[in-house]
Amino acid sequence: MSDYRLYSIGAGMGGMGCALALTKQGFSDIHVWESAREIGEVGAGINITPNLSRILDHWGVLDIARAEAVALDGASVLNCARDEVLTSVDFQYIEKEFGYPFYVVHRSALQKSLVAGAKGSGVVQLHLGKLVTEWDFDNNKFLVKNRTQVSTSNGHPDEADSQWVEADVILAADGVKSKARTAMLARKGEVDHVEDTGQAAYRIIVKRSMINEDPELVPFFTGAHSYRWIGEKRHIIAYPIASHDLFNMSTAHPDRRFVEADSWTASGSKEEMLDMFSDFCPRVQKLLQLVPKGDVLEWKLRVHAPLSHWIDGNTALVGDACHPTLPHLAQGAAQAVEDAAVLGVVLGKIKTKDDIHKALLVYQALRKTRADWAVLTAAANGKGLHLSSGLAQEARDAAFKAAKKEGGENPDKAIDQNTQRILYAHDCIKEANDKFEELFQQVM
Repeated sequence: MSDYRLYSIGAGMGGMGCALALTKQGFSDIHVWESAREIGEVGAGINITPNLSRILDHWGVLDIARAEAVALDGASVLNCARDEVLTSVDFQYIEKEFGYPFYVVHRSALQKSLVAGAKGSGVVQLHLGKLVTEWDFDNNKFLVKNRTQVSTSNGHPDEADSQWVEADVILAADGVKSKARTAMLARKGEVDHVEDTGQAAYRIIVKRSMINEDPELVPFFTGAHSYRWIGEKRHIIAYPIASHDLFNMSTAHPDRRFVEADSWTASGSKEEMLDMFSDFCPRVQKLLQLVPKGDVLEWKLRVHAPLSHWIDGNTALVGDACHPTLPHLAQGAAQAVEDAAVLGVVLGKIKTKDDIHKALLVYQALRKTRADWAVLTAAANGKGLHLSSGLAQEARDAAFKAAKKEGGENPDKAIDQNTQRILYAHDCIKEANDKFEELFQQVM
């Protein structure tokens, strides 16, 4: 395995997860190419659900993320205006049934665990500030330029300052705006169309030091509970992170500012944010008022219809590059890391380089149906949470109030025990080991 060149494009959860997974299989020539100049503490809160914990534990890095995590004791869904609890679920059953609690952390804590595990192996090389601009699937190559390079008038990098990199395996974890996906689909005459959901999201963090120990707000920090305030076409989900020092708030709302499509974030207006949620309850208003003006950023929420294929030659799409999902099911990071874990298993089982393509097809067979289901379920859950007034909303709220506190069926699929069983009980590493030989014989 020492002469296998395994290159990951992107150092996010999928890309660094791939690197770490490959180290566990004994590969030693692993490179990660990342466009950012540094891996910093960007982003906000993220969920480490049991299916993700199981993988991190298997890799020996769960404790790194868990050191800054909060294990949620439950979740409540509330009417946004009245602050009335529509349903509340006690999460005691989660660890008992699935082996791990429901953890929430700052995104940087999860990233740190993957980076530390990969770099700690001594065999992963991380290349920062590198843009991958072109793909040659037939020859397993990609074109790289430095971010500091100036493009020529036609938008392409200066050939003299560009480098074609050849690999045996290319794992394209280059995100929702994946250039690899665009190029891969174009080879089959398919158009790469990222769907604009018409929604955007604010990611807001309130520090405990900001609240002046307001007795109405202190419980948000000292507790271990998740809150989702829902209203027509909007919701806010919030929970404590960073060992209870931060209160993470994530919204979904109509994209009336038309957040720029070519940017991950746009500077948001605090006044517009407050106006968007002006009819939410006083507790939420207090929290939003505390956010500094310069800290308001807005994301466009985008998804992609299920792809026809994830594989071309010895290149595989990973994570958001092949199944970008809305955040309404708390599975974006988990599904990306599941991709990485399965890729580690299937590539670790091959005997020669001639088997690489078939192994990648096994990865697709193991992962595609499950990941596509998560994408569609998250989208449907968002629609259910954002109902306007009427019979459908009344029926939903009645179902919320009838839901059992100890777990069971729930209109919010993120806290629906049946949905959680599909997601959280799954052991993707075991399944890949169990099914590899059968699928390897079946794939063409």
